[in-house]
Amino acid sequence: MTAFEVGGTCSRTAARAGTLRLPRGDVPTPVFMPVGTLGTVKAVTVGELNELGYRLILGNAYHLSVRPGDTLVARLGGLHAFMGWDGSILTDSGGYQVFSLETRRRVDDEGVTFHDPATGDEVRLTPDRVIEIQANLGSDIMMPLDQPVPWGATRERTADATDRSDRWAIQACEARARRRLEAPGRMLFGIQQGGFDRELRLLSSRRISELPFDGYAIGGLSFGEPPEVTGRLLPECAAALPADRPRYLMGVGTPHDIVPAVAAGVDMFDCVLPTRLARHGTAFVGRGTVQLRNARWKQEDSPLDADCGCEACTRYPAAYLAHLVRAKEILGCRLLAVHNLHHYRRLMLGIRQAILEGTFPEMVEAYARPAPQEEVE
Repeated sequence: MTAFEVGGTCSRTAARAGTLRLPRGDVPTPVFMPVGTLGTVKAVTVGELNELGYRLILGNAYHLSVRPGDTLVARLGGLHAFMGWDGSILTDSGGYQVFSLETRRRVDDEGVTFHDPATGDEVRLTPDRVIEIQANLGSDIMMPLDQPVPWGATRERTADATDRSDRWAIQACEARARRRLEAPGRMLFGIQQGGFDRELRLLSSRRISELPFDGYAIGGLSFGEPPEVTGRLLPECAAALPADRPRYLMGVGTPHDIVPAVAAGVDMFDCVLPTRLARHGTAFVGRGTVQLRNARWKQEDSPLDADCGCEACTRYPAAYLAHLVRAKEILGCRLLAVHNLHHYRRLMLGIRQAILEGTFPEMVEAYARPAPQEEVE
């Protein structure tokens, strides 16, 4: 089973500072995982990820099975060798595609069939096939196939999807055992589903907690629901999962999402926002964001963030970054992506230090206030 050790807790929240012990190196938690869907964190090299201090990133099993193909990746030595990454990799299964491609897919009790938007090819995902893909990729942490539901789904539809996800979880464990993938370094997390129904969430938690998973994820939140719904559900969702295993909130989110989630007892996060927003000229600064397309940055001779130690902030004035963004230069995307990932790395280190030093409640209070956001003028 996954070696997860809790080294410190917060007396006023459920936050904990731990260590996830993986064969390719220990990962301190709480941890943010940059998203490398297709085997690359967009606009950022693996060398830069190393320099930023990241040791765990995320890929997507479904996407990589379509392009370039999981058998090709296996033949070339696995995803780590393929992308030149010596850290650890968690791969998502493709369950989100079950949700996002609703008009193109057909779900049955054995799996899901849909047409890939990029190629037009028919894709069939089953619990066994998803484990096979991740075995071929050489994933350090695998995720099972699941079926999230959108905000507004009926209770009947939600219950049906939850039951199916929990049955697929059993099949994923069986597939791992059949392929003899229980060895250290090949871990499998379970996914709690249940939509936005408290009773179904708790039921799913009980079911997957009885299975031999190495960690547990909270799936299907931030799927269109109001923030207050997420905030109400999340503490119970986290508390219902085993305390001796890492807890992973999938696909979330902004710093103002992460801090309260850590307070609820979550240990692991991923989100595309740091690199996606960078491509549109948005940078994380302090507790909020700024938009470098705006006129006020054209002549700004000071750094983007004087407290930041990334290359964008220590080498260039903000006016230069703004120029690159407006000119649509690739370097602008790269520098802002590195900056945003550096910001997230500092955030997670700050959260961990605050937990260990007993000051985390003050951090929660600060991030409870609305985030300053500079929109495009």
